[in-house]
Amino acid sequence: MSGKTIHEMKIGDSASMAKTVTEYDIYQFAGVTGDFNPVHINEAYASKTFFKSRIAHGMLSAGFISAVIGMKLPGTGCIYLSQTVNFRAPVRIGDTITTTAEVVELFVDKNCVRLKTTCTNQEGTVVVDGKALILAPKK
Repeated sequence: MSGKTIHEMKIGDSASMAKTVTEYDIYQFAGVTGDFNPVHINEAYASKTFFKSRIAHGMLSAGFISAVIGMKLPGTGCIYLSQTVNFRAPVRIGDTITTTAEVVELFVDKNCVRLKTTCTNQEGTVVVDGKALILAPKK
């Protein structure tokens, strides 16, 4: 399995993945990262916040971007160099998040690609967006 090289990609190429966020995902993310903020894991607490119920960790959604980049575009063999992340709307248990990476710039001389990254919920609301800079696989 190998990813696309810089010469195999063109502006406008894109790839997507979808994932439904579960309560289990949120608890697992909290356990792995140590982020047990009650807005994520305690419904009684979260019900009194601006969000009115528990929300997923923002970085859980950002992790979906990593999955698209590492598995689809450019895919296996790429190296993540940087990422900007803008959290636009909350993600809740049961939301299905579709994450898309789209080639917006190629730096052939440096073997790098800039991707527009977007996470959208089942209602079409953008929940996370940003840009990533990736080192493409050599072969």
